[in-house]
Amino acid sequence: MLLLMSVSADAQCAMCRAVLESEETQSTARGVNNGIKYLMVIPYLVVGTLGFVIYRSRKRDQIAKN
Repeated sequence: MLLLMSVSADAQCAMCRAVLESEETQSTARGVNNGIKYLMVIPYLVVGTLGFVIYRSRKRDQIAKN
C-alpha cells in the first residue's frame, strides 16, 4: 500500500538548502533535489537486480535437478 502512495519529498542538508534558497529561480534547487533522488534510487535498483538474478539462478538449478 505504501508503494502506491506518492509523497513529494525534498532531501537537502541544511547548508545546501540555505545556499539554494538564496537563488531566485529555484531551478538549481530542483536540480539538486532530483540528483539526490536519483542517487538514492541506484542502490535499490542494483540490489533488486542482483536479488532477481540470484532468484532466477536458483530456480533454474532447482528445475534442472528435477
